[in-house]
Amino acid sequence: MASEVRVYIGLNIIFLLAINLECEINLKFYFLCGEEKLALMNWKTYCTIFFVFVYSLLSAQLDENWEKQLKEVNTDTVDGWKFSGNTSVNFAQSAFVNWAAGGSNSYALSGLVSLRLAYKKQTFTWENNLNSGYGFMVRGDVGFVKTDDKLDFDSKVGSLAGKGWYYAGLLNFKTQFTDGYAKAGNTEIISRLLAPAYLIGAIGIDKKFGTAYSLFIAPITVKTTFVMDKTLSDKGSFGVDPGEKLRAEAGAYVKFSFQRDLMENVNFKTRADFFSNYLHNPQNIDVNWESILTFKVNKYISASITATLIYDDDIKVGVHTNSSGQFDSYGPRTQFKEVLGIGFAHTFK
Repeated sequence: MASEVRVYIGLNIIFLLAINLECEINLKFYFLCGEEKLALMNWKTYCTIFFVFVYSLLSAQLDENWEKQLKEVNTDTVDGWKFSGNTSVNFAQSAFVNWAAGGSNSYALSGLVSLRLAYKKQTFTWENNLNSGYGFMVRGDVGFVKTDDKLDFDSKVGSLAGKGWYYAGLLNFKTQFTDGYAKAGNTEIISRLLAPAYLIGAIGIDKKFGTAYSLFIAPITVKTTFVMDKTLSDKGSFGVDPGEKLRAEAGAYVKFSFQRDLMENVNFKTRADFFSNYLHNPQNIDVNWESILTFKVNKYISASITATLIYDDDIKVGVHTNSSGQFDSYGPRTQFKEVLGIGFAHTFK
């Protein structure tokens, strides 16, 4: 809402400048005569009408936006349980017969589930969010390829401190459903269920800005990394010591989330997690940032674009390959994933 306030103030300034401009023009009338005076007077009149029209139009639009946001904030302050969420299933397929340009038959299927259960009673809040997704593609030349795989759950409780600030505690858990491979068609497993899995427990403060976005800051945080697969733990994957199945880190944690309708039937949602280990390379901040842009075609059909960026100094990714195509060195790398889906969707409110 602060941006709308700035725009509204700006419009008032423009309007006052327009009035001031009229006064300056009136002073010039004393030194003008004939047709030149008449032309300048017409120009002044048109400009005044234009500024008043634009001012009125934009002010009315801003008043409408404020009213909408006020309704959202008032709805969010009602005590009791609230359940919301959305699900989507997307399918894609391609087939080739005697196609001179070449190609490979394939089909792909992916699904997303995002659910939210929240409770509020006076100054106490409890929010639970589940975000999961899975997708795969079957291509004629390489077979089954996983395209998406995530399970992310967090629970946050808070007690009102004043003016939108809450004393809060958060618990977050992340993992995946199925095995991941280094390359399509390769049998080398690089990840699987609970390998890795991340559990974050944090205590801090939470700032809420209506239903649009929130900022959670925790100076007291424990992050635990689990690698429950023996082969991967023996390799020391995901930062654990070789042979160990978990690693605990103490540090600071920041979580930011934002969700808003950019226009009718277009919704943007983003959330970002940042963690710094106090005791080991605190300057190397772990980042997990996901953004989803959803276009609603009608009640049951929608399109979505999901982009995820991850950086973790403890995750070693293959950097160079030798002559046989195998990785011969590993190091921390920025990970990026993008998924585009069009299919059936349903929203819970």
